[in-house]
Amino acid sequence: MQSTQSTQHPSPQHPMDDFDVRPLNFDIADLQSQDCVWSDSAPHFAVFINALGVHVPYFERYLIRTMNTVKHQVEDPVLRRDMVALTGQEGHHARNFIAVNKLLAQRYPKLEKMDETAKAYFAKAGKKDSQKRMVAFTAGYETFTFLAGLIILRNYDKWMAESHPVMKALWVWHQVEEVEHGAVAHDVYRALYGKHEWYRKWMVLVAGLHIARETVKVYSHMASVEGWLSNPFKAAKYMGFCFKTLAEMAWQTLPFFRKNYNPRAHPLATNKQSPVAIAWRKHSAAGGDVLAIDRSAMRKIMQL
Repeated sequence: MQSTQSTQHPSPQHPMDDFDVRPLNFDIADLQSQDCVWSDSAPHFAVFINALGVHVPYFERYLIRTMNTVKHQVEDPVLRRDMVALTGQEGHHARNFIAVNKLLAQRYPKLEKMDETAKAYFAKAGKKDSQKRMVAFTAGYETFTFLAGLIILRNYDKWMAESHPVMKALWVWHQVEEVEHGAVAHDVYRALYGKHEWYRKWMVLVAGLHIARETVKVYSHMASVEGWLSNPFKAAKYMGFCFKTLAEMAWQTLPFFRKNYNPRAHPLATNKQSPVAIAWRKHSAAGGDVLAIDRSAMRKIMQL
């Protein structure tokens, strides 16, 4: 094992510091096939994030396996605490998003097989990958889920304002928590393999390519079913959104290639943090309903 590095934590006001585990169960089973395209504000965004999310629950299981494997090697008690919270959040995410995949399979004929392929991929990787690769790939993958959370919350009004209350609530919860625990896997890699900075950067690229490839594959199928590829103008518009959003995520990874970079210092996390996330955390902590959020509920949340 490499020498352990101390993990520095900022003030409690930072969203990545001492975050909560929220055992939420969304009523996905009550939704219908037509609810899959759940955003009236931006249907193409709903399909994009659905596509990106298909393989996410199986990565989350891989992440949990990784954190549980290396937890005893981490000396920093604060980081160990955050690892426990991370696996708690991701366990609840995986359970809900497996239910979402079952819903999506009702609308998209190839989705069941794509879901099975994603499950098999991460199950196999969890058995064959070395410990170092597991930690590095997890940190690389979490780079993108963290950035997706920041980007999506920043575009809430444009992409999610008019949406199905349950699906909107699910994705707001998921994105808030992805930002909250966005530094943990990075910190674990630094603690265990900090001298191998080049490998961390390499695995950011590997994870990013995996996410992009899988998302484009699933989104293309979904867009075809929705009839968006029936003429070149529609195809350019809707596939363009997919590639543009993935490109923005890739662009925002550039700070992660700096030496000794800390995700807590990412410009999107520190400059004008999402008011939606801040209000949602307050509402949730106060015991407010976060399982279904319509427009009036969001107005109430934002007034806190």
